[in-house]
Amino acid sequence: MNLAKLGLTALNTAQARLTTTSHNINNYDTAGYTRQETLISTAGASSSGTGFFGRGVAVETVRRAYSSFLNSQLVNNESKGALLAAYGGQISQINNVLADRTVGIGPSIQSFFDGVNAVASNPADPASRQELLGRTQTVVTQFNELGHFLDQQRGEINSQIDNSVISINAHLSRISQLNQQIVQAKGVNPNHEPNDLLDQRDYEISQLNQIVNVNVVEQDNQVSISVGNGQQLLTQNKIYPLTTGPSAENPKNTVVYATIPVGRQGEVVKVELDETKITGGSLGGLLKYRRESLEVEQREVGQLATAFALSMNEANAKGLDLKGEPGQAFFNVPAPIATANSQNVGNVNLTASFQSDAAGKIQASDYAIYFDGNNYTVTRESDNHIIHTGTTLDGVAVDGMQLKMEGGVPSAGDRWALSAVAHSPVQISVAMTSADQIAAADAEGGVANGNNALDMAKLQSNKVLGGTKTFNESFSQIVNRVGVQAQQNEFMIASQNALTKQSYSSQQALSGVNLNEEYIKLEAAQEMFLVASRIIEVSSVLMDTILSLK
Repeated sequence: MNLAKLGLTALNTAQARLTTTSHNINNYDTAGYTRQETLISTAGASSSGTGFFGRGVAVETVRRAYSSFLNSQLVNNESKGALLAAYGGQISQINNVLADRTVGIGPSIQSFFDGVNAVASNPADPASRQELLGRTQTVVTQFNELGHFLDQQRGEINSQIDNSVISINAHLSRISQLNQQIVQAKGVNPNHEPNDLLDQRDYEISQLNQIVNVNVVEQDNQVSISVGNGQQLLTQNKIYPLTTGPSAENPKNTVVYATIPVGRQGEVVKVELDETKITGGSLGGLLKYRRESLEVEQREVGQLATAFALSMNEANAKGLDLKGEPGQAFFNVPAPIATANSQNVGNVNLTASFQSDAAGKIQASDYAIYFDGNNYTVTRESDNHIIHTGTTLDGVAVDGMQLKMEGGVPSAGDRWALSAVAHSPVQISVAMTSADQIAAADAEGGVANGNNALDMAKLQSNKVLGGTKTFNESFSQIVNRVGVQAQQNEFMIASQNALTKQSYSSQQALSGVNLNEEYIKLEAAQEMFLVASRIIEVSSVLMDTILSLK
């Protein structure tokens, strides 16, 4: 074996190691970079009469120090952490609003009933009456402010959903481009991996997972990506982008639509994604909060506002005001809202109103109404209970509401969403224009007595809401539930962060760049380079010596 060739193979190997080590050092803090290793093997040996003499060393390839298991584990934990962080960012806001029990709806209701008792004690006192009217406005203001806050939070979530989908599509575009670059690189050099391109693609996938948990399948050097229950987002180089828009059922909610190919001419249709299948990432956290917390809070606060207002209206109507006239409404209470699905073919106009004794019947729920071509079905969504089935909705009473059909013709498959109380906190207002309209007296004792006001005051301790809760108990349950949700989420974040940290440490132990280790490798490669150079130098001297003998 030529000594110079032995030195040259060692020199080339040392140079490869120096290049790889330098590349690692350069990318020490590059996001998504995986440490690379130069793989070498013996170049074999040549047979001779005196034995087998080695032919030196050969560079096989450069590979990533990579584990798909560790990487997937880290990506999944980061996705779960992003969901909890997004959920926590929202639940903490409403928890902060409700946490101070010295202000807000609860204290304002207590103050209202204190005012009712004061009027009952001295029904002819104009100051007591005026004070109660002022406290009535305070209750309304507290409901309005909390209702507006929840509506603003819904709007903020809608905006974040829009931005999330924009980011998702951007990641899909970059992953598609990297798919093409990796295929091209493998086509040029099929025996080696384009490590840096693979790192970039893995990083884009990990960033995508922090927005929405996706399923990734690799085939023929390309990845396909799906979301939810298998809806394709990327198939090799074909992108099926997500879009956003108002929900067909509830236009106040921005929802995510998938693009589904149909036919052979490239036609697509947009289908709303089942948000319950989006189980990870910040988008999953936003949808989970809206579905399981925000909308529940809006309905429960709405139930409280509506039941409180209707019960006071009903009580005031039983008495006489200061002028001896029958009592009028304390509050203006918004009627239930029936919204036709935007995809309905029929044109039936459905409305609803509260019954006179609705205060104890109304539920913290929305209702789904469906027409199958023969019958209408009304389902209470809070417990998924069918509460009415029949050939008409006209005059039907459900949970303190009476439905009315105002013209139009239905079509099989038509749907409506009936919102009973969710909008009440924002829209409730004071109906009284004068403190004289407070009907403190009953019909038997004359305008100077406060018997009806005493009956009003008793409502504070009555189980008005569903026959199971007082007004204060209802609000306390709302506050406590939000507080528990916020606390539980904090515990889950702490636990998930620990898992993510552990996964990151395991992944970095294999794939991360350790500068101390790289320095040692650099020194070893440099030493090898110098020694290899010396081998070549010795070979040259020996050759010169041989030539001089001639």
